[in-house]
Amino acid sequence: MEGTIAIWMFLALCLLLLFGYPVALTLAGTALAFAAGGIITGTFDSSYLIAFPGRLYGTITNVTLVAVPLFILMGITLEKSKIAEELLENMASAFGSVRGGLGISIVLVGMLLAASTGIVGATVVTMGLLSLPTMLRSGYSSSIATGTICATGTLGQIIPPSIALVLLGDIISSAYQQAQLSTETVNVKTVSVGDLFVGALIPGLLLVLLYLIYILLTAQLKPSSMPPARLQDFKLKNLVSGLLPPVSLMLIVLGSIIAGAATPTEAAGVGAIGALILAWLRKKLDLPKLQAVAISTMETTSMVFMILIGAALFSLVFRGFGGEDLIHTYLSNLGGGVMEATLIVMVVIFLLGFILDFIEITFLVVPIVGPVLLAMGLDPIWLGIMIAINLQTSFLTPPFGFALFYLRGVAPESVKTIDIYKGVIPFIIIQIGILIALWIWPSIATWLPNHLNP
Repeated sequence: MEGTIAIWMFLALCLLLLFGYPVALTLAGTALAFAAGGIITGTFDSSYLIAFPGRLYGTITNVTLVAVPLFILMGITLEKSKIAEELLENMASAFGSVRGGLGISIVLVGMLLAASTGIVGATVVTMGLLSLPTMLRSGYSSSIATGTICATGTLGQIIPPSIALVLLGDIISSAYQQAQLSTETVNVKTVSVGDLFVGALIPGLLLVLLYLIYILLTAQLKPSSMPPARLQDFKLKNLVSGLLPPVSLMLIVLGSIIAGAATPTEAAGVGAIGALILAWLRKKLDLPKLQAVAISTMETTSMVFMILIGAALFSLVFRGFGGEDLIHTYLSNLGGGVMEATLIVMVVIFLLGFILDFIEITFLVVPIVGPVLLAMGLDPIWLGIMIAINLQTSFLTPPFGFALFYLRGVAPESVKTIDIYKGVIPFIIIQIGILIALWIWPSIATWLPNHLNP
């Protein structure tokens, strides 16, 4: 009975979210409504709510989560100071004269933007506003132009160092500790956000490489769909000056984490200060822009942590109704064992990606299913990378993918929605291929972390 109420609570949450209510308030409101009903009917123990202040205190004192506003500040600074726009223009001038060159430049610049923010909507909208008009004026097919932008915008789910991986890494780390406690395993090895960063490097770069290969092949097989662009004259000096500083900043941030010289939080601080200094040196950060950066950072950070608080309350009530035990029993009793359980969870997460953003799924779903799967023997880094790429694919899949809606909002009316759907299909196939490869060869994600941290 109790487990059934938990499932009904989750379904009610999904229904309310479909009506467009704010996510954080919907999470908390649904939890409190069901908790109140449970207390009245005697089916819910109110002592679970007493643990909520402790959860909030744990969030406040979590040093890893300090990296979130710092990475957001870094990404927004690079965007508001037009450094990303200059980078795209210079990269486009370098590759634009080559057939398919605009697509190549967008993937490369999008990879850097994704690494700096990790927020799908921000990257897709930025790339859509900056590059889509240029691609269409240059004669690019609407489907290829929009597909490339949407796919590139979702790279923030897997390219480190992004806030998506920071949040997922923190949740996976907690889930791994819970799994060890539940199985009474004595293991000194822990999982950190840095481990997930390192594990995401090879799959993320492999994904970018396959994107580039697809664009080059399409340019050869369908030359009329990706003609050479006539842009401003290429100047090596402009490319170097536009490319070197932001790339150096990314390498310093990520390199310090991989080398063990800095924690993700410390590296995020370096990245934020570095972005501000870079914008100031280029004379692109006056007082109004600095104020806009601060406000935008505050709004995005507040959104993330409000969702975290709402998800924490929801998960407590869900556990109080026996939902976690119900899921644990169901997954443990599957005839196919851990791999069948993992496949079912991946399908559910993929479908939830149609109505929930990465942040909501990270805070709401992963804490519930993560400890169960990890207790069954899965590698935490592999599981985290699989979830990230799975959601990346979900955000691209028609007709509900978030990336498609974001681009539709900024694309001109001449671009048909069906063109956007057609454009993302090849990239979805590429991502499914990566997921299959990770399923067959988990070492794609685990080899580098194990090599660096034996």
